[in-house]
Amino acid sequence: MKFIIFNGSPAGRNSNTNVIGQAFLEGAAQAGAVTENVFLAEKKIVFCRGCFSCWFKTPGKCVMRDDMTELIQKYSEADVVCFATPVFTWDMTANLKAFVDRLAPLKSPLIVQKQEDFDLADATEKQQKFVVISNCGFPGNHNFDTLKTVMAPCSPVLELYRNCGKLLKSKDAAVQAVVKHYLDAVKQAGYEMAMRGDVSAETRESLNMELMSVQEYVQYLHMG
Repeated sequence: MKFIIFNGSPAGRNSNTNVIGQAFLEGAAQAGAVTENVFLAEKKIVFCRGCFSCWFKTPGKCVMRDDMTELIQKYSEADVVCFATPVFTWDMTANLKAFVDRLAPLKSPLIVQKQEDFDLADATEKQQKFVVISNCGFPGNHNFDTLKTVMAPCSPVLELYRNCGKLLKSKDAAVQAVVKHYLDAVKQAGYEMAMRGDVSAETRESLNMELMSVQEYVQYLHMG
């Protein structure tokens, strides 16, 4: 089984988002999965032109030549695909959006309907499971509402939304102890996903643990 993360943070390897991603992949690796962490900030990804050549002229292939040729191959070979991003203005980063838009060659120009929702048919039936990993530097639980709506069409089997994200790399010993407890839950989630393809209710509950109260966090940031 192969797990892959496509991390859209401009900070790449040094991002708070990657703290979560690394823990998730570590847990999956402990269960025997092959893992890969791709940092989109290090890749050349040109914006989609919307020319639809990948559907009508060169089915399955984009006319542009950049790192997406390799990345689509990696995406297609993975059993579990993780989209990772910090929240930028309510939504995913430009890096991740550019990547997702360029997955268009994997679709076909056939409209399919599920109840009141319309989408394009997959050129090849998808076998992957999808995971969303996101952190936000603000407190509160509504910072991810837009992202949740955007990601809903891929029917993620697991969504790791972490508020108070600035704490993930804190140097404060007391904060580090709480963060470790959270990251242990993230590792367990990766382990369970690799072992059985799902995450237990107990682990899911731990993933939603509070790292710090809103009032404490605002004071921690010196922004209140």
